[in-house]
Amino acid sequence: LMNTEEHNCGQNDEAFDLSLADKWIISRLQQTEAAIEKHVTDFRLDLASQALYDFIWNEYCDWYLELSKPILTDDTSHEDLKRGTRKTLVRVLEAILRLAHPFIPFITEEIWQRVAPLAGTSGDTIMTQAYPESDASKIDTKALGDVEWLKGVIVGIRNIRGEMNISPGKAIPLLLKNGNAEDQRRYQENESFMKSLAKLESISWLEQEEAPMSATQLVGAMEVLVPMAGLIDVQAEVTRLTKAIEKAKKEIQRFEGKLSNEKFVSNAPADLVEKEQAKLSDAKKSHDKLAEQLEKIKNM
Repeated sequence: LMNTEEHNCGQNDEAFDLSLADKWIISRLQQTEAAIEKHVTDFRLDLASQALYDFIWNEYCDWYLELSKPILTDDTSHEDLKRGTRKTLVRVLEAILRLAHPFIPFITEEIWQRVAPLAGTSGDTIMTQAYPESDASKIDTKALGDVEWLKGVIVGIRNIRGEMNISPGKAIPLLLKNGNAEDQRRYQENESFMKSLAKLESISWLEQEEAPMSATQLVGAMEVLVPMAGLIDVQAEVTRLTKAIEKAKKEIQRFEGKLSNEKFVSNAPADLVEKEQAKLSDAKKSHDKLAEQLEKIKNM
């Protein structure tokens, strides 16, 4: 609450802009509300509580708060954008409290008393508030896809840092290669997010030029590359890539096994078979890229 209390959170319908992160968390809130409604209707309170838990911890508290920080702390951020983020922070939290109230009644009441005024909500108690309902018109599919891409890149970079034992605080260069037009658009629109969240000193998009020897992660077909010069333990990278190749081989075997099962191919819906075929194709591409990288490392 420290970034919202004593700040304007749009309680009186002041002008505001929504960031990509705001649109994403609002969309995920709608999807979570729909999932909880379905699970409760099916008397699966275990699944309802798990869906709520995952949304609160893995999306709101983890990714959304992290994606919000650059906007709220950057002096160059427009005030309307900051107001939109503060508004989203408190309004999504207020909805979370109403969603959680039947599961954890007392603490949600206590927190709601502080959050409700910031969210522009009036009432004496959370108990008399309406239970949240999903609004499909608030689901932004573009924002959902863009943030999943952004998360994939950031997790890839963090994996490389962990595997190469690079300090989280050390700024590193990043190269992107073999992406499509959609990858390039996402990179251009989110460069500042990527630099801030992944602690990057620079980002370069490679076209035809040869990449230097780099540690590699894949986001779809796009290569996320961290140049190894001065950073890498060659033997550790060989070990990492060997494990990744073995994992890719197992994925290929799993998909090939499913697609060679005549009963599955005959009885499964055509779109499901196509999805499995696409997954097999992606796994093969991933395997080949990793194998190519391993050969380069071994020849260093």
